[in-house]
Amino acid sequence: MTRTLSNRITTLTPGGSDGWEVFYRARQMAEAGEDVIELTIGEHDIRTAPDILSAMHDAARGGHTGYAAVPGTTALRDTVAARIADRTGVPTTRDNILVTAGGQAGLFAAQHAVCDEGDRALFIDPYYTTYPGTIRGVGALPVPVLARPEQGFQPNRADIEAAAHGAKSLLINTPNNPTGAVYSRATLEGIAAACAAHDLWLISDEVYDTQVWEGDHLSPRALPDMADRTLVVGSMSKSHAMTGSRVGWVCGPEEVIDHLLNLATHTTYGVPGYIQDAAVFALNQGVAAEEKVAAPFRRRRAIAHDLLARQNTVRAAPAQGAMYVMLDIRATGLSGSEFAHRLLDEAGIAVMPGDSFGAGGAGHVRVAMTVEDAAFEAAMTRLLDFAATVRG
Repeated sequence: MTRTLSNRITTLTPGGSDGWEVFYRARQMAEAGEDVIELTIGEHDIRTAPDILSAMHDAARGGHTGYAAVPGTTALRDTVAARIADRTGVPTTRDNILVTAGGQAGLFAAQHAVCDEGDRALFIDPYYTTYPGTIRGVGALPVPVLARPEQGFQPNRADIEAAAHGAKSLLINTPNNPTGAVYSRATLEGIAAACAAHDLWLISDEVYDTQVWEGDHLSPRALPDMADRTLVVGSMSKSHAMTGSRVGWVCGPEEVIDHLLNLATHTTYGVPGYIQDAAVFALNQGVAAEEKVAAPFRRRRAIAHDLLARQNTVRAAPAQGAMYVMLDIRATGLSGSEFAHRLLDEAGIAVMPGDSFGAGGAGHVRVAMTVEDAAFEAAMTRLLDFAATVRG
């Protein structure tokens, strides 16, 4: 008898290149002792603050190591709800919050909540790399909606509506990874109108909400009549450099959260209590702690903009938020993948090809601002010199 794996698990990601070969090669080169500056993944160059780790240690030593409440501890759900209510003006209580094992688990839960097998699920392209696979993982059909560089990577209502026939959901991300775009009020109002017109659930990935360099972050849940059709995914990973702690949340209507509690019971069965206690401690440090984590990326964005202003080969996307700069390298005549591979081989700099984030990223590379300032400035200088040489 031949045993086969499920179609669901074997088709999470399609065959062929996923654009991550540069990342893997860079790691291999670094492990072999070669001088490589990695500007690939969104991992802080600082680690979780010692006082947060002390709170985690104290909670664990204090005995909070058994099963925690599956929807999240009352303390963390209350703290997250208060944070969201304060920042958005939308009344929010613990009954609107499910604590998840990081933002990725929150995305998976949100898609499960609103999509059935075979449903069309829209997402904006360029996109964070797990989005299509997360949608396939719940049995839905991922449908990209292109955001164009000439429009600052702001999604267009007409494009969403053109793809919306028969769809159940739309997934957006602002501030955006990989482009750095912060969606304007006009953009979000267009998105809201499209969702209302086509009865779409909106899933809003807001894990970068503390990293805004231009404009303001607006949660679409705060727009008129959107609270009942919006699920917001948040996380401690980017705001507090707690990437490895795996603690995030979904915020949505009470009925949805009730059902997601049932899903969590049958999947993760909650998040460790001592980690949740540390998250409560971290959130209670207030905006100043979040700004301290965000400050290096604000500085490095300024460094990048200063260097870019001195040349005319590479152009930057708006870079209004998040820890990345999306660079338009089309003037070199190379594709994003060609540019990234040659940059690694010839200059020892590892960046992500834009097309690893979808068709909308073609002709671009994404630079993660995740090394200390001097190294980042040196890497950006070498990247721009390489681009100028290639252009001739």
